[in-house]
Amino acid sequence: MNAKLSSLVIKFGSFLVNSRAFSCLSKNPLCNTYYILISTFKSATCSTISQTQVETVSGDGVEQPANSVEVLRRYGCSDDDIEKMLLRRPALRNANLSQLQSKLSLLWELGITSNDLVKIINCRPRLLSVRINHFFDERLEYFMTLFGSRELLLKAIIRNPSLLTNDFHNRIKPVIALYEGMGIGREDLVPLLLSRPTLISRTSFNDEKMECIRKSGASKESNMFKHVVCIIGISRNETICEKAANIEKFGMSNEEVWLLIGRSPYLLTLSVDKVQRNMTFVVGTLKLPANVILEHPFLLYNNLEAVLKPRWLLAGKIEEMGLCPRIKGSLMLRALRMAEKRFLKAFVSCHPDDVAKELMEFYIKAKCVKRLAEGSKKEVFRGFPF
Repeated sequence: MNAKLSSLVIKFGSFLVNSRAFSCLSKNPLCNTYYILISTFKSATCSTISQTQVETVSGDGVEQPANSVEVLRRYGCSDDDIEKMLLRRPALRNANLSQLQSKLSLLWELGITSNDLVKIINCRPRLLSVRINHFFDERLEYFMTLFGSRELLLKAIIRNPSLLTNDFHNRIKPVIALYEGMGIGREDLVPLLLSRPTLISRTSFNDEKMECIRKSGASKESNMFKHVVCIIGISRNETICEKAANIEKFGMSNEEVWLLIGRSPYLLTLSVDKVQRNMTFVVGTLKLPANVILEHPFLLYNNLEAVLKPRWLLAGKIEEMGLCPRIKGSLMLRALRMAEKRFLKAFVSCHPDDVAKELMEFYIKAKCVKRLAEGSKKEVFRGFPF
């Protein structure tokens, strides 16, 4: 063998890595067998590597895995982990071993552990059945620049493995550039990507959505602007219109509804049924004007059966027993917004033990009252987004 080595290429299965990744792969439990290709310079130009210049080296004399289960076991997966993954993706049993090893090596280089792999397969069962090495180095470099640290990048990939499979040049980069062009910086975009894994695949904007963003009145300097843009971007046009009209029909103007959405954009994530029931309770039972939610949007977010109705019933019980303080007027709104512990301390525990016990029993029974005909409710799948 010639003493002058001109190049060194490590080949694992069908996956080629350069010397930069050698230190990582040398610790990879999957790298039991690899090939060293050695070529020499006979002139200023490197000659073509011939078949006789290939040597096969077996690391520690370990045999090649017999099946995909053995490959996953060498990756560090326990039998319980493997069972979960095979249950979620039975096709892994018949996976091509060299391709499976190649993909797992890429994930290992990223720092994804066996525990992370179980979470990923549970989220995206087909990840190990599709191509993930397309523009891999370029994709990794771009994401490292975007997220700023490997820890955040790993967290994002585990939450949304599609970052490894989405079209890099025609989908990922254009969507990121689109949000940046709308005034959302990377420091705000990264938390959005972590909190909404479908942001890349679901985002679309048209004239109608841009008009909705304008009507919300959210300025680019406000903290809510990024949420307004993100939620509208991943929602369907018909869904947005339906949910805005659902609030408007209780007597609010279109301008008031969109200003409310601009200040509290997560209203667009609530179902039509929840908003209808909460608004009916606010207007019909609490006898408050519909526009009270402009200042108190929590009335739409709070659970009707677990929070709003039991506290209203307890207020009636306190008044019936002639106790103080009574929950009336502006105090009612404060009481409905309080955390559970603070509410009980302010209106139940403040009384003598025997009275407090009676009030607590009444309150618990009120919280246990289920929605009428809830068991026979017909669930209709409405699809993405909410």
